[in-house]
Amino acid sequence: MDIADVHSTDFTEFDAETPLSKVAGAFEDRELDAVIVTDGGDYQGIVSRRQLAASSNQPSTKVGTQVRHVPRVDRTEDVREVARLMIGGDAKSLPVFDDGNIVGVVTADAVIDAVRPYLDAVTVEDAYTAELTSARPETTLGKALNTLRETHIAHLPVVDDGDLVGMVSLYDLIDFTTRDERKSQGGSSGGFGGRGGGSRSAGGPSGGFGSREGDVDRMLDLPVRNVMSETVATIGRAAPLDEAVEAMLDRGISSLVVTDESDDPVGIVTKTDVIEALTWEREDRRAVQVFGLDLLDEMSYDDVAALIDEVTAKYGEMTVVKASVQLQAHKEQTRGVPLVLARIRLVTDRGYFTADGEGYGASHALRLAANAIERQVLKGKTYRRSKKPVGPEEQRQLYGWWLGG
Repeated sequence: MDIADVHSTDFTEFDAETPLSKVAGAFEDRELDAVIVTDGGDYQGIVSRRQLAASSNQPSTKVGTQVRHVPRVDRTEDVREVARLMIGGDAKSLPVFDDGNIVGVVTADAVIDAVRPYLDAVTVEDAYTAELTSARPETTLGKALNTLRETHIAHLPVVDDGDLVGMVSLYDLIDFTTRDERKSQGGSSGGFGGRGGGSRSAGGPSGGFGSREGDVDRMLDLPVRNVMSETVATIGRAAPLDEAVEAMLDRGISSLVVTDESDDPVGIVTKTDVIEALTWEREDRRAVQVFGLDLLDEMSYDDVAALIDEVTAKYGEMTVVKASVQLQAHKEQTRGVPLVLARIRLVTDRGYFTADGEGYGASHALRLAANAIERQVLKGKTYRRSKKPVGPEEQRQLYGWWLGG
């Protein structure tokens, strides 16, 4: 299956000189995950909703200074390769090119919707992330925001004595703490919209906002119960994965809290988890995926795989479920060697680790990223919870037939 009928030719474009304040207005459309940035009509990169929401730049900052160089895909690219590029590039929207010209974008939602009929081959238990990262009702907004940023997630379930009582998203927190006086008289200011597991449109904030102009520091000391949505979408571990996708797409949310047989929260399943499921490989495929092999200068694929093994071996017993290495070259060069961004994403039975490294030449960038991963491994600092290794039967079901692989 390719993305010829999956990608959209309708996309939002801004010139590199456009101020961020104007770009932020485009994200009031809650269906928009990223915008295309061009310079004189030439493609430069993308700016995502999440990136802009977490940015501390001034509104007058030019959007061209914030572009991300995510992987490009051809309009006839295989959907599995697109999923791998989304995971490897940590992007939910990718630019689609035809004969060197940008012709559209492909989003994670579009990919998931296209393959939804085939996802009954596996269950939520095969894809969800266990060991739920959560907050308590009295957790401060500042601490919740820090948790979301450190763990690189966008939605934080709120649990009280084992009971799931709410959900707060990165966008809700930033919208609440940064809205101006004119928009603070109760309710949401719009902002970046609720894109977490529970949105305000689903059930409304439990505490209401009122008029709290005060400084940001005081607002960050408020408890999350003042902002959280009390309506939280859940799904059982045994449910088919297509049911989870249908629930997320129908409700306009990006995650579901996963519950056990006693309805206790035990994990979370997100759209990213579903996209990752599309990247499962046959057993005879390599566990380490490298995107941008052509940028490798002094290293081969085997050298990269050995580097990953060297890092994980320092932990002790650790099983690598998936290792993704993304290499992207910037225009900047020194002595003919390009500045390269290396992103390593490591999924293991002990947790999820991710780090970037930037240096002149792929080898230098990779070693910097590997050093950062190594420090995380030694400290046990995971960015998400552990995943169980995908068994051969699940691989056969999902990979072997439904995408014509």
